[in-house]
Amino acid sequence: MLECGMLERDKRALRRGSNILIKQLVVDELLIQSLQADDILTESMAESIMAEQTSQKRSWRLLLLLPKRGPRAFSSFCSALRETEQQHLYDLLTQSPEKDGKDMPVERCVDSSLPFPTQEEIAAKRGRTHAEAMEFSLDADSPINTPVLPCTPDFYLSRCHQSYKMNSSPRGLALVISNVTFDPCAAPDLDPRKGGEVDDEVLRKVFTELDYLVTVHRDLTAQNMRSCIENFCSQPDHRTVDSCVVCLLSHGVDGAIYGTDGQLLQLDWVFKSFDNAHCPLLQNKPKVFFIQACRGEEMDCGVEQIDGPARTCSPCCEQLDAGREGQGDAHCRQRGDIGRPRIKLPQRSDMICGFASLKGQRICTAAMRNTKRGSWFIQELNTALRLQARDTHLSDIMVQVNRRIKEREGYAPGTAHHRCKEMSEFTSSLCKDLYLFPKYQPQY
Repeated sequence: MLECGMLERDKRALRRGSNILIKQLVVDELLIQSLQADDILTESMAESIMAEQTSQKRSWRLLLLLPKRGPRAFSSFCSALRETEQQHLYDLLTQSPEKDGKDMPVERCVDSSLPFPTQEEIAAKRGRTHAEAMEFSLDADSPINTPVLPCTPDFYLSRCHQSYKMNSSPRGLALVISNVTFDPCAAPDLDPRKGGEVDDEVLRKVFTELDYLVTVHRDLTAQNMRSCIENFCSQPDHRTVDSCVVCLLSHGVDGAIYGTDGQLLQLDWVFKSFDNAHCPLLQNKPKVFFIQACRGEEMDCGVEQIDGPARTCSPCCEQLDAGREGQGDAHCRQRGDIGRPRIKLPQRSDMICGFASLKGQRICTAAMRNTKRGSWFIQELNTALRLQARDTHLSDIMVQVNRRIKEREGYAPGTAHHRCKEMSEFTSSLCKDLYLFPKYQPQY
């Protein structure tokens, strides 16, 4: 049985870092499982923590419980922080107190724990609009690398009939284009995307574990990106696989991303390249896109909630090009086809696209990127795919990614007080449920 309380010095360490812990601690399944394995938390305690609807409330509830869970609770919590790649919080708790033995002021903790994000501004350039690419950086540790959890046979059998066919091996081809370093002569105002190389490696690993054949290209001009995508679309191997994934990582503006030469590649052209007319080998197969790029330079600083319940809303799921039913039907059939209607597909269907930042009617927002762990969007996408792809629809995964990003907090450049928020977004023209069924192969 646990002894009644935590050592006083450990309680002081928790109190000293409580403000930062509540804001930055990621209380996920792995951290909770680690504490349960050490008998620090009971099952009912774990359930009550995870039932909280925001990250800060989960952190607050956990920090309330820990001092009551015995002298081993602090060391177990610190070990769990390291296991879940939250080394900066481990360092915060285990650093030595000041020589006079007094608790460290909260302001000093905030200043010393993590550097503020740095604004990667792009200076005005002839012919460009106000909405230029911008990302922000934080320093911390490496991303989560927990193995992808496998789908169970029972889950596959319960979902496969209403879902896209996803049992080929490999599941599909995946293309990752990551622009990290930009030509200083052709694009002098596009700064290097520090941490961008982490993102493409994270994506390569997670999609390889999800049984995709992954090809990574780094630092391409706009024309080379176009050629690379055209070559990828024309690969005959698309005929024998069940899906494809395309990840584009660069600086960007609304509707386009930059090549290393400072020229823009329009995203609408990218989506058109994979539609049913231009890529027939992928007809009726899910095509998944992830775009890690800014869609403008504004920061979403958030607003105070003044009414209503705790927010659990999800981003909307738009239907893209759902088809023009009824148009041209009189010309679709020839006389010999009467009684044998031909099936026509909408030109652009079976696509889902996740964006790192939000597009609005009056504001297009910047994405946040960590110089060591990579972008917030790719971090959360990687974590969600690894832990939840085994039994969660991809649209629901994107909702969870959006929620986790919404719960994160960074700091606006030049101030220690103003918080900046980020929202991701996704659009979908999927016609069936999309489960990735990781590591499951049906037995015939």
